[in-house]
Amino acid sequence: MAFTLIIVGGGHMGGALAEGLIKATWCTASELCVVESSLDQRGALEVRLPGVSILSAIDPNEVDTKTGAVLCVKPDHAENAARSVGATGVTRVLSIVAGMSTARLEAVFPGPVAVIRSMPNMPVLAGKGASAIAGGSNVTSEDLNWAQSILGAVGVVVRVPERNLDVVTGLSGSMPAYLYLVIEALIEAGVHQGLSREVSRELVVATFEGSAALLSETGKSPEELRAQVTSPGGTTAAGLRVLENHAVRAAFLDAVAAAAERSRQLGR
Repeated sequence: MAFTLIIVGGGHMGGALAEGLIKATWCTASELCVVESSLDQRGALEVRLPGVSILSAIDPNEVDTKTGAVLCVKPDHAENAARSVGATGVTRVLSIVAGMSTARLEAVFPGPVAVIRSMPNMPVLAGKGASAIAGGSNVTSEDLNWAQSILGAVGVVVRVPERNLDVVTGLSGSMPAYLYLVIEALIEAGVHQGLSREVSRELVVATFEGSAALLSETGKSPEELRAQVTSPGGTTAAGLRVLENHAVRAAFLDAVAAAAERSRQLGR
């Protein structure tokens, strides 16, 4: 029996995607294959994903015209991985390789292939990811629906023109690290003001979770919610004034721009 999907690369993202697809009943374990070069990682995946075929290389005998593939490898391994996929006859590929254009991947395949490029972020590991997808020159709406169904198993998915994917990389792709830095700083601030680290962490993490839930559930803008917390002349206003004086808003603008530019460089 041919596999429904081959995930090339069994690292954090590939493993999380496999787990999410099975949990969402997108496919059964037996219909899924993960290709991973590391022996130790293959062993860990076999324990984590019972029933899934964990292989060191793609078996062409288990590929047919309906088999799709996901590239979950580092940029310097992407073209070789794509060649291996192309050699099996797979013609529909979802790539989550940072900075790698659809045109560059298409050029590696021996014939026409539908390449959908994506940028998911780290929260896919918790099934709460945010992903953007864009199609290459041979992609149809059906191909985009296929890619969206895969990434939709581990979070929300938006469609953008490919030229915007570097910006997505700089924004939502890198954003978990930005937020973790903010969380680190706020925990430290609580400790500096006399709280234990455990209490400070619990307060900060719970407040982040609650604030995100309010944004999602109320539909209100962040400006509206911020105004509700900020009484004129109050404690929050005093804290916000310090953040604005330190140009925190401008720092985030510069951070996203720098990350987006780095993504463009990786794709050249």
